[in-house]
Order: sequence, then structure tokens, then C-alpha cells
Amino acid sequence: MSRFKARERLLAIVILVLTLQPSWSPVGAANILAVQTVPGLSHWNVMRSVLRPLIEHGHNVTAFTPFVDGDRDNYVEVDMSDVMRVHINENVTYVRGKVSTTATFMAILINITRSYCDVIHEHPRMTEILTAALPSEFDLLITQPVASKCVAYVATVLRIPLVYVVVPAVFTDLERSISGQFPNPATFGHTLFPRAIPKTFLDRLSNTVLTVYCSFLLRYNEWWQKVSDPRPYDDVDLIKPSITFTNAHYITDFSRPLTPDVISIGGIHLTPPKELPKDILEFIEDSPHGVIYFTFGSIMMISSLPVNVQKAFMDVFRKIPQRVLWKSNKEIEDLPPNVMVNKSFPQRDILLHPNVKLFICHGSISGVYEAVDAGVPVLGFPIVYDQPINMKNLVDAGMAISVNMFSITNDTLLTAITELVNNESYRNNAKVASKRFKDRPVSPAESVVYWTEYVLRHNGAPHLKSPAINLIWYQYFLLDVIGTLLVVAFVVWITIQYICQLIFLSFCRGKEKRE
Repeated sequence: MSRFKARERLLAIVILVLTLQPSWSPVGAANILAVQTVPGLSHWNVMRSVLRPLIEHGHNVTAFTPFVDGDRDNYVEVDMSDVMRVHINENVTYVRGKVSTTATFMAILINITRSYCDVIHEHPRMTEILTAALPSEFDLLITQPVASKCVAYVATVLRIPLVYVVVPAVFTDLERSISGQFPNPATFGHTLFPRAIPKTFLDRLSNTVLTVYCSFLLRYNEWWQKVSDPRPYDDVDLIKPSITFTNAHYITDFSRPLTPDVISIGGIHLTPPKELPKDILEFIEDSPHGVIYFTFGSIMMISSLPVNVQKAFMDVFRKIPQRVLWKSNKEIEDLPPNVMVNKSFPQRDILLHPNVKLFICHGSISGVYEAVDAGVPVLGFPIVYDQPINMKNLVDAGMAISVNMFSITNDTLLTAITELVNNESYRNNAKVASKRFKDRPVSPAESVVYWTEYVLRHNGAPHLKSPAINLIWYQYFLLDVIGTLLVVAFVVWITIQYICQLIFLSFCRGKEKRE
């Protein structure tokens, strides 16, 4: 009897332990190294959102980042803010000038990526990690690629699986090196192409030229960097990512074929709504005509816009009946009475309020997802990189209008705002997009946990990779096969011609003899 009771007590203890430890991982608590290679707050918000569910699931994360949140259970930070310049409140005109041409932009992408790789690799803590005896203390590396493959160096040295987190929804320049596939320029717009889907012959032609040109520029710039300023990672056969989490979703991006190792987690940064501060809530709810929220995110500084552009916004805001929440890095003189300005607003919570009628932004993917999730129409002023194509996707969804920032007038701005606020079709289409965006089998956070642990369970999951990743470019496009077939066809044609000539000559000689 006492033995039976002892078993009961033991079983109760086991059940209690299992109940109190729901965060235990099926693969055990892994040690994950995370490296933030892009010092932009929007990029870090996505990376942080990827790491959060892994931490909550019991994994230990060591993160190299310039955005310090503070150590906590299962999470340790290596502060990089003193050696990585954080991109916040940049001058709009300066940024636009720096990326005025495609060639300049591609060169900058390579230079920035390699320079931050150098900074990270030379950090004392990273040097300690890289020079420690194998096997490494870490089981997995999570990092963000931009252009150069140097971000894979740490995983290559430590001989651990690599996971990529790609923040732009459209990542055409990375597809070949990540999944082995080359984007089809007949069906998918390049990241820098102004249209999401090429619809005409001229669209397909220009998109093809742009795609090939950008691919060439990236390869050329990286080759030139290797020749002119070689680094240790240039002489190493860098490993490929086991999986890639891409901040994409087919509602705000176009539907495209992806290999199994590419997992879409668009909107992972979206958090549960919180209660709005009292002053903001009253400002919103006391507006009988609704509210407009206006921001250019954390990177672009609105006060750096040309004076005529700022004046156009001020003049138009005075004329409209809606109230405006304007996020600005500095105070604005002669502010219209219907405008509230602040350096920081709870953007996510504001957009979810039913009295918000319009979102004015620059088209960054994080803000786009927040607008789509909330079902709010968008007036976009895209400036650089993926912003134009992000806005074009919303325009195609019927929930947005996209305008050239540097050519706006009072009339064009007022017309766009009036159309978006008063035409119910934009809000209805936004609500449809919101329903589709939220309709998923699992949340992005659950996808991150499952697929990260899948890689850990299956030793890097090499079976997910496409065989195309190992093909040289001319093999991938079958140029060697096509060339061989052309040579064979040429030889056959020459042979047939030669035989025909012999037959013809023989016939002519025979005819002469008969005559």
C-alpha cells in the first residue's frame, strides 16, 4: 500500500513539473547567437520579434545589437552602439541624393554590409567566440543579410547552422544566394522596380534589364571589394542559410513560388494592442470627422523635408476637418489648431482605433503591415529602396494612393487626402486586406519557433535546400546545355549540307556521263 502511495506521489510530482515548465523545448534549450547587421530601428524591431518567441520558449539568446533592451532571463546583449552608427532621423534630401542612381545604391549596400561585418567580427566578445575551441558554445546563428555574404562568416567558423531574417518583403537581389532560385522578371517586379507586377511588354523588358543589371552590380562590387580590400571571409567557402525568415505576406506582396526553406513571417513585429494615453485617446475620440496619423518612421526626419513640402502639409492640414497626429522630431511653429505633434506616438495602438481614417507614411514595410492589420487606408510618399514597391502593392489592393513627395502641391495633397477619407471603397478594400492578412493557420511567432527548432532537430536541415543552390549561373540557366545542343544542331546541319552537296554532285556527274 505504501509502495502504491509512493508511486502516486512520484507521478504527481512529474505531472506538476511538466505543468510548471510549458516553455521547455522539444529539442532542449539551445544556445542561439543573434547578430544585428543593420543599425536601423525598423530592422531591429523585426529581429527582436523573431528572438522574443525563442526566448519565451526556453532558448538562450546572446544578441549583438546597437539597440539595447537590457539583459533578462535567457537573454544577454552585447552592446554595439558605440561602434555601429544607428540610422535614426536621417536627412531626407541627403538620403535621397546618396541613392540617386542604381549603381550608387548597390555599391552602398555592399560597402555598408562589409563595414558592419568588420565591426562585428573585430569586437572583443566576437573575437573570443570565434577563437574558442570547437565545438562552439552556440548551436545556431540568426542574422540579417543585406548584400554581402560576409554575414555568414561567423556560422562558417563555428560550424553551426545559419538562419537568415530578411526584413524587406521583396528580396529579389538575395533570392539566388539564399534559395538558389532566380526571380522571374516576367512575373515579379524587382525590389527597385516601381511596379509590383510587370503587366506590359515594356514593363517586362525594363524589369528584366533592371534585375540583371542589379545582379551584375552586386557581384561586381563584392568582387571589387575582395580585390581592393580583402577580408578573412573572402577566402572562405561560406555556408548557406538552413532557412530564411522573410518579412513578407502575399496580401501586401505578390504571390510567388518559394522553396521550403523560405518561410514568410510578415507582420511578426505586431504586438497585442494596449490602452492609449489619456490625452491621445481624448484627441482621437473628440474628433467628429475622424483622425489622420502622419509619420515618416524612425529613419527619415520630417523636418528635413524641403520647405515647400512642409508648407504644403501645413496648409492642407488647416483646410481639412479631420484632426491630425503628426510625429515629428522637433516642434513645429504656427501649428494648425487641429494638429497634435509629438516625437513619439504609440503608432500600432493609434491605427487600431476605429476613428482613425487615414495613415500618411513613407511606405516602410513595418508601417505597411500595421496599416493592413488595422484596415486603414494609406497615403504614401515612398522615397527609397523597397518603399515604392510596398506602396504599389497597396495601390493594387485598392487601399492606397501613392504620391511623389518632391512634386506635391497643395491641390494634389488635398485631393489625395479627400479621396482616401471620403471614398468608402478605400476603407472597404483595406478591411478586406486586413481579414486576409489575419487569416493564417499559425502565427508568425509560432512559425519562427517551429522552423528554428526544426533546423536544430535535423542538424541544419540540408534536405530543405534546392539543388539549384549548388549550380553555377550558366548551369542554372542551362546555357551549357543550350550551347551543346546548338553545337550539335550546327554539326548536324553542316553534315546534312555536306551530304546533300555530295549527292547533288554525284547526280550531276552521272547526268553528264549519260549525256
